[in-house]
Amino acid sequence: MKEVLALLLLSLCCCLSRGLGDNRDSEGYQGTGASLAVCLPDTCALFRELAAMKERLGTMDQTQAALKESFGAMGQKLGAVETKLQGSESQVEELKKVNTAQPKVAFSVALRDSGSGNIGPFTTNTPLQYKRVFSNTGSSYNPATGIFTAMVRGMYCFRYSMYSNNSGRPNSVVSLMKNSEKLVTTWNTDDSMNVHESASNAAVVQLEVGDSVYIQLWANRVVYDDINNYNTFTGFLLFTV
Repeated sequence: MKEVLALLLLSLCCCLSRGLGDNRDSEGYQGTGASLAVCLPDTCALFRELAAMKERLGTMDQTQAALKESFGAMGQKLGAVETKLQGSESQVEELKKVNTAQPKVAFSVALRDSGSGNIGPFTTNTPLQYKRVFSNTGSSYNPATGIFTAMVRGMYCFRYSMYSNNSGRPNSVVSLMKNSEKLVTTWNTDDSMNVHESASNAAVVQLEVGDSVYIQLWANRVVYDDINNYNTFTGFLLFTV
């Protein structure tokens, strides 16, 4: 745009020079007043065009400055987004490392793998052997004994369900055990009016390596199960400590 203005100014000078020359040749030199009188209308129009072009150029400069500022702000925002993305990628990588290092321990079992009927009564408190294995990731549960043994130190969640279809005695009473410690217990009433009763309980507990967890049937009590798997035992590692 500046080059165009320069060319217009050059044209203006040529116009003035040509006007002066023409007047000298045709009418004789009459002084600058006569020369300017001949060229004045074209000169004024040219100056008006130059003024308009200067104004447009100023507007374009302002627009260019605004665009430059806007692009600069966009660049800063893109830089901030890129930084956040890099931070998110780092967090994902850290989570992947944690997930890879975290041991995977989980099991879910039911009391019978076939048949139906009561289990018990026994003369002493007895660990229940859950024979049907739905899952046993980490192989920490032993279906031959019914006992879960912790292979890693951590916080674990355990849940069990109990079912009885007896009326009167013997009724059903079972406990979630950690080693020889009773954690939680469920039971059903022993009157003849209550049949087909079920209950469940759960606990979150910290275990050391070698600790055992199991479901204990109290002495002289029974539980009932069949292919519907009313009695279940489930546990999993929440996180290591």
